[in-house]
Amino acid sequence: MQTMLLRIIFLAFLFLFFIQGCAATQQRRDVVKTGFLSDYSLLTEGKGKHEALLRYINPDADWRSYNKVMLDSVTVWKNKETQDVSPEDLQKLTDFAYTHLHTALSWDYTIVTQPGPGVMRAAFAITEAEASNPAADVVTSIIPQTRILTGAKGLVVGGKPGFVGTAGLEAKITDAQTGKILAMAVDRRGGTKNLRGMTNEWNDVEKAYIYWAAALRYRLCLLRGGENCVEPEA
Repeated sequence: MQTMLLRIIFLAFLFLFFIQGCAATQQRRDVVKTGFLSDYSLLTEGKGKHEALLRYINPDADWRSYNKVMLDSVTVWKNKETQDVSPEDLQKLTDFAYTHLHTALSWDYTIVTQPGPGVMRAAFAITEAEASNPAADVVTSIIPQTRILTGAKGLVVGGKPGFVGTAGLEAKITDAQTGKILAMAVDRRGGTKNLRGMTNEWNDVEKAYIYWAAALRYRLCLLRGGENCVEPEA
């Protein structure tokens, strides 16, 4: 009986792994304002496609005039959402986020290290990083009924399933010469019950960074009035 049950679970795992088509991460329903941004009063609720939960776009910005970007090192905003993450993991996450942001921006802009004409400055802060529980995540994904046994943590909380990872990010883009704010954003994403990468506790967080980098490129393309802007995959 036990052998048969294990076989069923294994086959279910393979079946779900190969047929799944759901997104790797999903936008949360709420955000945490940490203080990284200078003025949250400018932010409004994002309603457009692939927009952050809260965002600000300077209506006077001439986006076509910018062809270069100064990309600051990704920082970690120390608060209760990040204080329990080890320095080693935080370093890994900031490096991961910076690499994908750098790659995304490099498609359309020249990356520079000094202010000048046509230079934007982009700054990003990790404001939340919650690892998933890979073992529990796999179990609740393969056998959804087990969520009944896990209590509140196993249920959907704040717009994400239990046991999955959560990521928070705040972003600010300014004119590198004048410091004028061009855009700001606050967003949070959580993992779904997608099985890919579940053995890595930071997979959901890393997938969120990949999405944000691609979404940044997409939104900047639209702001420039570009054609054939590449939509990110969630």
